[in-house]
Amino acid sequence: MPKENRKRGRREEEKKRKRDGHDDDATHKRHKKSIDGQQEFAPFDSEQQYFEGLDGVPHPEEMPYYGQLDEEEQEYFKRADELLELNQFEGPEERALFLENVYQEAEEKELKIANSQSCSRLMERLILLSTPAQLKSLFQKFNGHFLNLVQHRFASHCCEALFIHAAPMVTQEMVAPLEDQTSSDPNEIVASMENLYLFAINELEGYLGYLMTDPYASHTLRVLLLVLAGLPFSQSSKKSPVQSKRKEKVGVTGVERSKELTLEKRTVPEAFTGALEKIINDSVSGLDTTYLRALALHQTGNPTLQLLLQLELSEFGKQRAKDENSIIHRLLPDDPIAEGTESASFINGLIYSPIGSRLLETIIEFAPGKMFKALYREFFKDRMGSLARNEIAGYVVGKILERLNKEDLEEAMHLIVEQIPGLVERNRTVVIKTLIERCIIRGVSTAPIAAQLEAGYSGVNGFEISRLLKLGGDAPSEDGKKSSESTSHQSHPDRLHGSLLAQAMLAVPGPLSNLIFDSLARVGSSLSLQIARDPTASRTLQAALTSPIATVIFRRKIIQQFYGHIAEMSLDPAASHVIDSVWEGTHGLAFIRERIAEELAENEAAMRESFVGRAVWRNWRMDLYKRRRGDWVKESRTSAGNEGFQSFPEPRGDGRREAEKGGKHLSAIELARQKYAASKKQKEREAKTTEKELHKAAKGKGKAAVTA
Repeated sequence: MPKENRKRGRREEEKKRKRDGHDDDATHKRHKKSIDGQQEFAPFDSEQQYFEGLDGVPHPEEMPYYGQLDEEEQEYFKRADELLELNQFEGPEERALFLENVYQEAEEKELKIANSQSCSRLMERLILLSTPAQLKSLFQKFNGHFLNLVQHRFASHCCEALFIHAAPMVTQEMVAPLEDQTSSDPNEIVASMENLYLFAINELEGYLGYLMTDPYASHTLRVLLLVLAGLPFSQSSKKSPVQSKRKEKVGVTGVERSKELTLEKRTVPEAFTGALEKIINDSVSGLDTTYLRALALHQTGNPTLQLLLQLELSEFGKQRAKDENSIIHRLLPDDPIAEGTESASFINGLIYSPIGSRLLETIIEFAPGKMFKALYREFFKDRMGSLARNEIAGYVVGKILERLNKEDLEEAMHLIVEQIPGLVERNRTVVIKTLIERCIIRGVSTAPIAAQLEAGYSGVNGFEISRLLKLGGDAPSEDGKKSSESTSHQSHPDRLHGSLLAQAMLAVPGPLSNLIFDSLARVGSSLSLQIARDPTASRTLQAALTSPIATVIFRRKIIQQFYGHIAEMSLDPAASHVIDSVWEGTHGLAFIRERIAEELAENEAAMRESFVGRAVWRNWRMDLYKRRRGDWVKESRTSAGNEGFQSFPEPRGDGRREAEKGGKHLSAIELARQKYAASKKQKEREAKTTEKELHKAAKGKGKAAVTA
């Protein structure tokens, strides 16, 4: 008997249930019970299904179809997108005329372009380069469709760009009232940008709880919240909870980055403040404590909840936490929050959660002082050492350290210091870096930290900077290439955190910075070149050369290791920044600047052919050096002279010693000039004295002769 032709897989089973009318039993799989009786949430097929079936969270209707561009239109708009990206226009007037023509061709097709996979980038670039009038016109075209556009994969990016670049117009209209703005078209309805934003918010009203977990709309919602609050925003920031790290950066060649990527802090009208408060309330109005806590563990909903909580506590006062309808009160309703309560279980669950811990960091950072102290005493005070060992909880510990007073910080430091050997072994240096920075601010001694770090990164010659920077323990080759290749397999985040820790240590006068200075002074020329060529480790070398507490002896030793390699370092993308730092690191060492400038001048042709080489040539003002060397030397010696000079710790054997003039140290050549001037004046005084004595003697002889 032939077997039934069956298909395998979860999707096929779901289709079969739907065909047979047995889809009702799918809802019972949405939740399951854990061992301790608390409710956990099973994974979902998609993020849109997360709040499916949740009472009080209405879902938008099915998205309408706006149509597609025909082949001719797609070809035209693709070509226009390429021209805008290259931005090779003769001037602003030509570009403005081109934009006007594109807008005319896009008339009545704006929604199609925004929803098009190939042409939505054109819409973003148009928004970036548009005039205020064009932005307002486009805003009105989108009006009435924002609820659908923000949920679309491509159109949501256009909405984000529109909200960001239209935000400064609201502040401008507060200065220039709408009555002063006229329109050439008598039939055109002139609306303020403030009202256009409020209209868009009204469209989203009632669906905010659903949009918080939508994979596309949630990003647009966060941007809108920042615009309403008047807070700054940067698309290039990796720590921002506003945008995904994978978001494509759409820009225009030649357009200044400040206009393209950032939004400065602005003054916003009172209507925006009221709208912001209404959004915060409406977003969570249909969610009870159970589902709100579940939102804290949701990959898309968590960043939105973080931003809502931050704005609630920072924009409307800390007393907002006492309101029963506030987000933080609904997350932590128990008073007091003690072990055994649901709030305590919720906090303990967030500490080690990769997603939930970020919400806990926000609570710690923005919670009122009284609430933070209660949370610290109850959950964290005695566990700082053990929490610092955990890869995820370590970031929570860092936020806690930023809010501790001096006494609590000293206690926490002693608990964390005991764990430093284990942290060093696991390359978890973020907590150590934060601890050092807070100890500097609070005035706590860092000697125990220095002792543990010296033991953790010790080698044959004591503290080894190569271990901290993850450059490998083997001795590098002559050209420094072999070891760099062997270390290329090291984890980049570990190397980055090691470099950041070294830079934090350099900012502390005393044992911590001495560990870095002494280790760098001991390394050979080949390892110094390897550090300089490494994009991450070179930051530490730059910080050491420009540190205000670096001695002249140290800077001279480090810079002299680069002699003979200045040109090749200037052509390296990472080492070229070290050469730039050498200029600032030669205060009091003007003769070293001249030595390096000679080596740069000898390799002028190679440097002019390289992009990074031209940057070094410009920063060192080598054109002036080639044309008017005397002027360059004079300016170099002036800038590297008295200011920032640090004397040697002991006087030299030839009798020369440190001299001061006007509270500033003198360089070696100025000491010689001063000595020569003093000896010259002494000789002049002696000559004048001798001349006077001879004159008196001659005068006395003349009187004696007259008397005779």
